[in-house]
Amino acid sequence: MNMNSDMNIFGIYPMLYAFFTRENLLDRSAHRKQVNASIAAGAHGLAIGGLASECNKLSTEEKRQLLEWTIEDAAGRVPVAVTLTENTLSGQQSAIAHAYESGAAWGVMQPPPVRGATASELVNFFSQAASKSDMPLGIQNAPEYIGIGLDNQAMIDLAQRAQRIQILKAEGPSPYISRLMEDVGHHFTVFNGRNGVELIDNLRAGCAGTIPGVECCDVQADIYDLWHSGDVAGATDKFKQVLPLLSFLMLTIDHLLCYGKRLAARRLQLETVYDRGPALPPDAANLATLDFWSSTLDPFPEN
Repeated sequence: MNMNSDMNIFGIYPMLYAFFTRENLLDRSAHRKQVNASIAAGAHGLAIGGLASECNKLSTEEKRQLLEWTIEDAAGRVPVAVTLTENTLSGQQSAIAHAYESGAAWGVMQPPPVRGATASELVNFFSQAASKSDMPLGIQNAPEYIGIGLDNQAMIDLAQRAQRIQILKAEGPSPYISRLMEDVGHHFTVFNGRNGVELIDNLRAGCAGTIPGVECCDVQADIYDLWHSGDVAGATDKFKQVLPLLSFLMLTIDHLLCYGKRLAARRLQLETVYDRGPALPPDAANLATLDFWSSTLDPFPEN
């Protein structure tokens, strides 16, 4: 059954990590454990297939496998969003069709990583990719991490050309998000990423939610719920407690994949993290910093 009809899209959607076995295969048991833990932690939805899922190290078959596992394990308890990262038009359309048929609630298209592509070319690519879809779609605009993206006017042009594209996953600091919301917020349901480092400012600006990592999704879901219940002071206090940790984790994507994944594994009570190379190796000083800022975080409840 497809879950994507007329959905109200909001909240904290942790981007699930791709855990690997010693043999460098996707770890089925670890994946199920993080899905269940994220839902039990209060996540409003789940995301899979993005940069924190190491999409650039996964085959098309592995990306699809992770999505199918996520939907199977979520079992309709929360909606599942998928980042779509195929670099050709036919590949992107095929990924969208697979996501829809598998039961994804919505999808986020990454641009093909072609440095120098014009805004017009990207708008054409996204519009054509979305043209045959019955699923709500968005785009990820993350030039800092992907090296390519759209300016605000190009996003408005895209919204006018492709009505199926309704969601924007931005990746930017507070001033950028504030201006983005002023310019294009009425065209899109806007999420920010960046591991939720700007969560309170995102909520102040009117974002629908945030797509962080798994490791602090319980705290971030609490912050979101407190804010929307009207307890601004409670949300802000809780955010201040976790902000140093989030800032440390989000120094770079590779840094997040090294240390954020290890913190998630610790809280999931997984014994060993096996990296798929090339990967940033952990070092003692950074592990000590991680332990210092995360010392108050208990293991996720067993589920």
